[in-house]
Amino acid sequence: MIAPRENPHLFGHPTAEATFEAARSAGRLHHAWLISGAEGIGKATLAYRLARRLFTAAGDPNDPASPSFRRVAQATHADLLTIAREWDDKRKRQRSEIVIEGARDVAGFLRLTPAEGGWRVVIVDGAEHLNRNAANAILKVLEEPPVRAVLLLTCAAPGRLLPTIRSRCRHLRLDPLDSVAMDQALAVILPGHDPGLATLAEGSPGRAALLADEGGVVIGALVDGVLRADAASSITRAWDLADKLNRSDAGYSTFMHMLRDRLSAAVRDAARSGGQGRADAFLSRRPLGEWGEVWHALGRLQDETERSNLDKRHAIVASLELLNAP
Repeated sequence: MIAPRENPHLFGHPTAEATFEAARSAGRLHHAWLISGAEGIGKATLAYRLARRLFTAAGDPNDPASPSFRRVAQATHADLLTIAREWDDKRKRQRSEIVIEGARDVAGFLRLTPAEGGWRVVIVDGAEHLNRNAANAILKVLEEPPVRAVLLLTCAAPGRLLPTIRSRCRHLRLDPLDSVAMDQALAVILPGHDPGLATLAEGSPGRAALLADEGGVVIGALVDGVLRADAASSITRAWDLADKLNRSDAGYSTFMHMLRDRLSAAVRDAARSGGQGRADAFLSRRPLGEWGEVWHALGRLQDETERSNLDKRHAIVASLELLNAP
């Protein structure tokens, strides 16, 4: 998978890119842009693409041979600062939050004169992970934006941002890729991919790449089996399922994400049809209105398990008990 800052390709999202370009060309570029959408849909790739557009006075900003492209890709462009969750060496994963140490540099950086006479750009990648202090530091910049400075915030969950941050940004909402764009993306990033990945990824090339690495097609079949099984047989098979998923480092996380996605999609479909259309059989295990709390409970269990490095086998069994409790 190509890292977003090194990626010359953007599949889909022509409206979002055109909206930004129209504002830039007209000299009415807003100082902050919120780029939202599902994980792996291309938010960070678009953010780096827009930054390169601001840094490139002439020529194609997405040509890998261009000076601005190379410097952005190598993280050496003097007018670009990126903040994101840092890597936790002890736990071998990204930290759960963007902390104040990363965000406090933003104001000073943006108030410097652009090194190349153009724009200063800050990308906040995964803005939903800003903790309270970091979010307040970003808000302070948004309240008093420097000239010739642009903030690009990528966010998979805008509802987790401070309302005052959202209200000060122009919003670019990225939709899942349609089948044509998805086929084009997967032909580049996953040549010879399993056709089932496109369906599982739900319009997200990044998710397709992740699922390919984590055996997503197999795990998707396990999720389907859990939801099709009656409550008794599902619990009986729980430890066997836990053993299968525990063989992969990311098996638990992938399973939980897919389980919650399938659950939310099924509940949405049932609610939209008013109970008159097709409904997944497992929904009959409890009143429709109670499934929202099950979804939240599964999310809390996953967060606690991954944050505290708890036994994932026990967490899988507890998840199925939550799903099947009357």
